[in-house]
Amino acid sequence: MASSIIRTTNLSSLPSIPALSSTSSSPFSSIHLRSHHHGAVSLCTAEKFRVSCSISDSSPLPSHSHRRRPDYIPNRISDPNYIRIFDTTLRDGEQSPGATLTSKEKLDIASQLANLEVDIIEAGFPAASKDDFEAVKTIAETVGNTVDENGYVPVICGLSRCNKKDIETAWEAVKYAKRPRIHTFIATSDIHLKYKLKKSKDEVIEIARNMVAFARSLGCEDVEFSPEDAGRSEREYLYEILGEVIKAGATTLNIPDTVGITLPSEFGQLIADIKANTPGIQNVIISTHCQNDLGLSTANTLSGAHSGARQVEVTINGIGERAGNASLEEVVMAIKCRGDHVLGGLFTGIDTRHIVMTSKMVEEYTGMQTQPHKAIVGANAFAHESGIHQDGMLKHKGTYEIMSPEEIGLERSNEAGIVLGKLSGRHALKDRLNELGYVLDDGQLSNLFWRFKAVAEQKKRVTDADLIALVSDEVFQPEAVWKLLDMQITCGTLGLSTSTVKLADSDGKEHVACSVGTGPVDAAYKAVDLIVKEPATLLEYSMNAVTEGIDAIATTRVLIRGDNNYSSTNAVTGESVERTFSGTGAGMDIVVSSVKAYVGALNKMLGFKEYSSTLRKIPSDANKVPA
Repeated sequence: MASSIIRTTNLSSLPSIPALSSTSSSPFSSIHLRSHHHGAVSLCTAEKFRVSCSISDSSPLPSHSHRRRPDYIPNRISDPNYIRIFDTTLRDGEQSPGATLTSKEKLDIASQLANLEVDIIEAGFPAASKDDFEAVKTIAETVGNTVDENGYVPVICGLSRCNKKDIETAWEAVKYAKRPRIHTFIATSDIHLKYKLKKSKDEVIEIARNMVAFARSLGCEDVEFSPEDAGRSEREYLYEILGEVIKAGATTLNIPDTVGITLPSEFGQLIADIKANTPGIQNVIISTHCQNDLGLSTANTLSGAHSGARQVEVTINGIGERAGNASLEEVVMAIKCRGDHVLGGLFTGIDTRHIVMTSKMVEEYTGMQTQPHKAIVGANAFAHESGIHQDGMLKHKGTYEIMSPEEIGLERSNEAGIVLGKLSGRHALKDRLNELGYVLDDGQLSNLFWRFKAVAEQKKRVTDADLIALVSDEVFQPEAVWKLLDMQITCGTLGLSTSTVKLADSDGKEHVACSVGTGPVDAAYKAVDLIVKEPATLLEYSMNAVTEGIDAIATTRVLIRGDNNYSSTNAVTGESVERTFSGTGAGMDIVVSSVKAYVGALNKMLGFKEYSSTLRKIPSDANKVPA
């Protein structure tokens, strides 16, 4: 017998977080990661919360609570064991295919990186576009001037190629920070010199020397130089060019394994050789930047640090070009767990309690889902299914865990003692969110509470995974150009699926459209397109059940590309790259979840279009950014 399904969903009855204007505060401005120490809960303490990792059931590793972050001096570190964390999520990480971020999302992530207390934030490539320039400038003016009670403020860095226009643009963007840095690079390997640059070794040395000197002449006292593809460059030539840029005023020398070709023993030896043979090396900081093409980026980074590098370049979740970069959370926790015993006492200034929140933010904003078995932050990182492992964990957690989830800001759900359901009140919801690391203001909590109650009416028990999905759906969303109000779907085997969708624009005006499609999602997306009138191609669509069971919340992720030439410039190649935009949605209804994700991606794309149009109206000489 033929069947037909009619589904009507009313979304307007549930309150939602108001759209943020371009001048409003970040949705994360009132969200902080809480720590749990002996039952006390605190948002921020002068004494960092550090939990020792242990390698046996009786010998916890010593804590670094007595070690303070050394005062920042560009070309030296007073404590020889301190490792500076240079985060390039907003620059190299955004070069991941599909990892497009809006300027507001970049600012949110930069603020969260400051909560994490990274030493340097590479905020972007200012010469790539006016959008990138303004994003870096805004981060420099805000995050780069926010000093905490302990005097911490991150260095704000801008990337540039070795040419005057790039360097001037980078300086114009970062100079507003309390601690600005210019990072300039040029290739040094034979294959790059011959096929990409088509220049001699002497010519490249001259360019590097002159451009570092030019960066210093602008008033920048903190200049980082990178010999691109150092892992495949001739050693003697590396020593020579690095010695020349030191004389020209470089304060940090970054040694990149650009194509991820080296093994840990090779990369460690490379750092040791540079330290031993480069004239003037004692006057600068050696840095590492390791790509993950062979899956060795974290190992190479640690090997480099063990051999004398005192800055490591990393990204949240290891995102980046091709196979990605060294993962911040892996490098930091490896140093925290093994720094004293194996790495000669190395330590960082990272507040590890913010790792989970930062990872989740980057995952949601970029649309790049972290694999379940990802070290430190993966869904299975602290899960134990084997009966033998479970038996050991019940007897002593140290049997199978070398660190506690609380160290990275994750509370064990089975220890909280709270089971949330339809009879749970705001207080219970608020307490559980606090334990999960989310501190929401009253308005956000109220909006989330009604979403929670709607789910609890349909499920016997609301899990932590359900709560995280709901928070993500309410908070990790782009600025609203369009908002989904209502929708109705008719689908089944009786003819084509039909959809009626009602959206509200930024002025609150309601728009309704109907369409048919090959299925309910296709019909709904076509109806949305009739309203928005901004052509886009759906590149990726994925859906996951947050928990087991037929009543699970569904999370949907989509990736779209605008058909009207949305592009940006690749920092390394200088080529124009088509931008893509991701969106996420969550809900008990899989079609509603799908439409929310699609509308979110369109909002991100339209926000980028509006911002780019605004920038085009600014005279190019007003901020010295190339058109």
